[in-house]
Amino acid sequence: MKTMTSRASLAAAAMLAAAWLASPVSAQTENPPAAATQQVAPPPAASPAPAAAPSATSPAIPTATAPASSPSAAPAAAKTEAATGVAPAMKELSPWVMFMSADVIVKAVMIGLAFASLMTWTVFIAKSIELSVASTRLRSALKKVAETRSLAEAQMALGAKEGILPSFLAAALREARMSAGLSSDAGIKERAASSFSEIVRAEARRIRIGMGVLATIGSTSPFVGLFGTVWGIMNSFIGISKSQTTNLAVVAPGIAEALLATAIGLVAAIPAVIIYNHFSRVTKGYLELVSRASGAAGRLLSRDLDRSHGSVHSRAAE
Repeated sequence: MKTMTSRASLAAAAMLAAAWLASPVSAQTENPPAAATQQVAPPPAASPAPAAAPSATSPAIPTATAPASSPSAAPAAAKTEAATGVAPAMKELSPWVMFMSADVIVKAVMIGLAFASLMTWTVFIAKSIELSVASTRLRSALKKVAETRSLAEAQMALGAKEGILPSFLAAALREARMSAGLSSDAGIKERAASSFSEIVRAEARRIRIGMGVLATIGSTSPFVGLFGTVWGIMNSFIGISKSQTTNLAVVAPGIAEALLATAIGLVAAIPAVIIYNHFSRVTKGYLELVSRASGAAGRLLSRDLDRSHGSVHSRAAE
């Protein structure tokens, strides 16, 4: 029994010793993970350094992006300035501004058309005064000779005034004087009528002076203005190709300048055509008065011839 008890005590002591010895080993086996954890933990502890690096570089990022954003902001600012600069220019597209900014050839076309328009109105004023004065004088002369019986009385009634009717009377008297002694009255009248026709043609040419200018301006001004328009539009398309943009602010001024040439051409042509037609009617009326004056001079000549033949027959009867 003692032996068994001693053996049991020894076994218990051995077990205690084994348990005691086993506890440091387990403690050692549990500590290494902690140590490993501590060794692994420093890298996360070192991670603030990269975090600090971004934090250190984070101020640099805005400084790097600021220059990058400035180029994009510059075109925006340029566009804003361009928009603010174009808006007043578009509002200031007056005819004078368009003329001053036009091409040299377009300017020459506009100046030529403006000069043509000035000539049109000059001819209108001059011819209106001329036709009015001539018609008034001729009507007054026809009234004065309406009651006369001979060429001599008609000349005395008109006096020394110059005009178309005194020219007819002078031509009739000259032909009667140069045909004195001739027995053929028909020949005298025929020669006098020929002289009257020459006077009428000369008066028609004189009274139509300036109307050829109106006809030329009225027929050619639209085409001259169209030439300026084509030239201006061609320059506008060249400007579009150079600027590589179809923005209305770039295209509109050139096209407006080109269309201004056409507008000036129409301003010169339309009044010229209207004034030409007006003077055609007025001139026709005046030439009818001239024909009346020619007839009046012819009738007076015929009376003088008949009167001269009547006196000759009366003398022969005596």
